[in-house]
Amino acid sequence: ELLKKDLPQDVKDGILKSKEEFPNPDEIISEFEQQGFKFIKRKTIIDYLINNAPPLTKGINDCSYEDFNKALSVGVTAPFYLSKLFLPYLNDNATIINISSSRDRMSQPQTESYTASKGAISALTHALAISLSHKVRVNSISPGWINTSNTSITDELDHLQHPSGRIGKPIDIYRCVKWLIEDEFTTGQVISPNGGLVIT
Repeated sequence: ELLKKDLPQDVKDGILKSKEEFPNPDEIISEFEQQGFKFIKRKTIIDYLINNAPPLTKGINDCSYEDFNKALSVGVTAPFYLSKLFLPYLNDNATIINISSSRDRMSQPQTESYTASKGAISALTHALAISLSHKVRVNSISPGWINTSNTSITDELDHLQHPSGRIGKPIDIYRCVKWLIEDEFTTGQVISPNGGLVIT
C-alpha cells in the first residue's frame, strides 16, 4: 500500500492480474518478475521492500500435503525469492520488512499451515539481516489482533483483554512500518504491535 502511489498503472494492472489469474505461487512469482522489472526500469533505486501475503490457514485435521506446501510457498518462499530478486536494486541502507503475525509465538487450534508460514518468515528475517548486514536492514512485524474489517468491534471485553485498552487498527501497523523505513539502526528484529495481548 505504501508503494501504490509510486507504481505506474500498467505495473499495478499486471500485479493485480497475477493475483486474479495465477493461484499457483510459482506462476505469481514468474508474473511478478516481469512486472517488477518494468518498475525497476523506471526507478532503478529501491528504498524499501515490504513482503506481505496471507498464506492459507488450515489445520492438522484437514490440511493436505499440497495445502501445507502452498502456504509455505506464499508465506515464506515468495518473500525469500522476491528479496533475492530485488537485492541488486536496493539502495544502500535500504530496508526489507516482512509481515508476520503474533501466531509466530502464540497459536490457535487448526492453524498449522498459517502458523508454520508465519514462524518461518520471522526466522527468515533473522537470517537475512545477518546475510545482508552493512547493506540492507531486515525486520519483521508480527501484528496481533488487528481489525481490518469495515465494521467496528463493539464487544467491550474484546477490547479490555488488551492492556492497551483496544483492538489494533491498520494505522497501528502503518506507523510501525513507517518507523522501520525511516529508522537507520534497527535490524534483525521481530516487532509485535499487539496491544500487550502477547507479551514476550
